[in-house]
Amino acid sequence: MTDKLENTSANNKRENPRSPVPHSYSKALSLWGGRPYYGFNAFVQNTFHEKVYKIAVDGGFTCPNRDGTLGYRGCIFCSQGGSGDFAARRGQDFNAQLEEGRHLLKNKHTGSRYIAYFQAYTNTYAPVPVLEKIFSPALAHPQVAAISIATRPDCLDEEKVRLLSRLSGIKPVWVELGLQTIHEDTAAYIRRGYDLSCFHKALALLQKYGLDVVVHTILGLPGETFDQMEETARYLSALNIQGIKPQLLHVLKGTDLAADYSRRPFHILTLEEYTHILIRCLEVLPPDMVIHRITGDGPKSLLIQPLWSGHKKYVMNYIHKALKDRQTWQGRRFEG
Repeated sequence: MTDKLENTSANNKRENPRSPVPHSYSKALSLWGGRPYYGFNAFVQNTFHEKVYKIAVDGGFTCPNRDGTLGYRGCIFCSQGGSGDFAARRGQDFNAQLEEGRHLLKNKHTGSRYIAYFQAYTNTYAPVPVLEKIFSPALAHPQVAAISIATRPDCLDEEKVRLLSRLSGIKPVWVELGLQTIHEDTAAYIRRGYDLSCFHKALALLQKYGLDVVVHTILGLPGETFDQMEETARYLSALNIQGIKPQLLHVLKGTDLAADYSRRPFHILTLEEYTHILIRCLEVLPPDMVIHRITGDGPKSLLIQPLWSGHKKYVMNYIHKALKDRQTWQGRRFEG
């Protein structure tokens, strides 16, 4: 890392002290509801005092990486669904989408409320009046406890952030930023379309207006070493962000990443390797940062690699067993 980036990281540390790091594996389990990390389920229970599931909805947005502003083909790993493959059908109004999502959850034990997750494409890529019109029905719905908005740092400005801050006075609003990596060579390869300074500018705006931020990262990007992946986690650990979403790299049909993999196959993380680097990342993250996921779902109809990731229950059990066997936990190596 360069000195400039390290200094930027230091300038964004929390003003308030971090929560104390658990001193043992068993203490972590008791603190975080039976998991050695502060998972999304524990956070939801602490916040809403009941089981609250996310329902992915489609706000009808596009992306500057697809409409010609930056490009036409999206990030190299992004499917035609704009990372919203599990969202409700585009074109329906919000109430219909929420009902469709609730139907998909009918076999799960849920509470009476849900989190509306605006997932597909870039969900602040529109003028402020349009954004308010799209988000307001979700905030007004009696069964919506909060909204989560996935977007790009280069699609946020002060006017938009002021809107989100005002809406957060109605119900909690979380902003999810797709960073993926701090390494500029990798960012160029995946066609992210903005540099790290753009991320920091957006983060500073969101912090100025008191909004909770969740950052997406990808483990297993072509060419990155385990040390580089951990560097991304360490870098984020020093910033005032409330959550992180580590994501296993998926190679999906119809993406440029799939075409690249077909031409020049690159290394795909095994389950053992993914578990190893995920644990390394968890160990350096602060204990009050919410881990929104420890793996991710790729639609089985589109998944090319890694095929082992399609067995989610087995993967989750494997990761939890590895954490137990190593007697380690989130924040064990945190240097805050």
